[in-house]
Amino acid sequence: MSTNHSIDSLLERLAGGQPVWLDAGTGTELQARGAPMHPQVWCGMAHVTNPDTVRDIHIDYIRAGADIITTNTFSTNRNMMGPAGLGDRVVEVNQLAVARALEAREQAAAGRTILVAGSMSHQIPIKPGTQKRQERPLPSVDEMQANFAEIAQTLKASGVDMIMLEMMSDPALAVHAIAAALDTGLPVWMGVSVKMSDDNKLLAYSRPDIGFEDMCAQLIDPRLGAVGIMHSSINYVMPAIEVIRRHFNGPLMAYPDSGYFTMPQWNFKDIISPEDFAREAQTWFDDGVQVLGGCCGMGVEHIAALTAAHRAG
Repeated sequence: MSTNHSIDSLLERLAGGQPVWLDAGTGTELQARGAPMHPQVWCGMAHVTNPDTVRDIHIDYIRAGADIITTNTFSTNRNMMGPAGLGDRVVEVNQLAVARALEAREQAAAGRTILVAGSMSHQIPIKPGTQKRQERPLPSVDEMQANFAEIAQTLKASGVDMIMLEMMSDPALAVHAIAAALDTGLPVWMGVSVKMSDDNKLLAYSRPDIGFEDMCAQLIDPRLGAVGIMHSSINYVMPAIEVIRRHFNGPLMAYPDSGYFTMPQWNFKDIISPEDFAREAQTWFDDGVQVLGGCCGMGVEHIAALTAAHRAG
């Protein structure tokens, strides 16, 4: 069955006030299905160790109702792969990731428009057993620009339909990732991440010395197609969305996490139920957030509940 996998139909839905459905966690779903997590690049080598599992996860998300599936490339930039001794495999691993997503779409789209979004983060090495960065200098500006250009152009050349910038929260890194993504000429959507201070102030996730509002002012570019909150507590979604609204007037996204990370494992603790998540997400949609999905800790059942609840409502 021939299908035109163009972003235009999804943009028409957004313009008409309808939702667009994202997938949920890919890396954590891989972990849940038994794929080994690499001690330095987390789920980044799953395309080599468990390629069929990667493809099957994308298929399951499509069948659960996702309109956009995200490549498993969150931790496969050279900033992460190089220190792990995998620098010579950066292009290969990203090509494999896109190939598995395209293969899944071919098998499961069934006439629907399904977009493949190439995930780009500004991840740098994380201390084992923590969520904290390794104590080492950031890459130089030239290195960052080259590393982000490499992954952005590799994702484009491999066939993604768009770029999904994920967990943007450190301006020192993010500005270069954003520029590289926009330079591809593909549609670029951006998910930013937030945490809360002890005195209930929103902070940049990776840079708690920067207020979330200041971070948004530095990062949100009018050329972005959609902006939203991701990989953040469900409780922070709407306060953060209100800040984003002050800096962006396009479509808004929400795909929070559930549980917590200690490198290289996700801890599936106190995961929100699919039914509760669907109810919570409906309140975001009612408040104007149209692009909805999940992040780490949430899986196929959460997207199935989300899309089913909307159809039923």
